[in-house]
Parts: sequence; C-alpha cells; structure tokens
Amino acid sequence: DVQLVESGGGLVRPGGSLRLSCSASGFIFRHYDMTWVRQAPGKELEWVSTIYSRNSMTYYSDSVQGRFTITRDNANNTLYLEMNSLKTEDTAVYYCARGNMYEYHYRGPGTQVTVSS
Repeated sequence: DVQLVESGGGLVRPGGSLRLSCSASGFIFRHYDMTWVRQAPGKELEWVSTIYSRNSMTYYSDSVQGRFTITRDNANNTLYLEMNSLKTEDTAVYYCARGNMYEYHYRGPGTQVTVSS
C-alpha cells in the first residue's frame, strides 16, 4: 500500500524556518512526481510545490516562491520542504502527495505548521 508520512512541523515565529520531511513507502518513489500541498484553517487545499521525477525540475506557487525549496532523496524515499522566511499566512497543515500540481492521488496524514509570535 502507498504510505506517506510527514514530519517536521511545529510552532515557529515569523521569519523563522522549518524543514518538513515526507517518508514514502509502498511504491517506487523515484518513478513519481511528488508534491506538497497545504490547508489553512477554513480554507481549501492549496498547491505549494512539485518536484518532477524525470529531471527533478521544481515548481512553486507564487505565495512561496523564493522562500520554500522542495527536494527529494530517491535513495531514501524521502521528500523535503525547506521553508524559510515564514509568515503567519503559512500556517496550515502540510501534506505530501504522490503526483504533480495537475493530478495527485495520495496524501499523508499531514503535519501542522504554525507561524505565530
């Protein structure tokens, strides 16, 4: 079975940094595009970033461009999201997902990121 488990969330002050991880199992990780999405309280799911499998090209939403970095470690089946210069509006549950910004089918249980002073 496909399993995705996120970790690394927490409480951070505005301007701070966090690194999220997503451990993947149950499928050949290196063959799939991978994506981070988030959901803020009372809002819909929002696409954050995608890294492609074939060339590791990366894409970001306008709201995180220049502040977040998505990477992958195919040897260890792990996806990362480095988040810098965090803002209060980045507060959300962050999910990793198998797929890209156009289509993804699996999500992990999520990790809470709270940005607050």
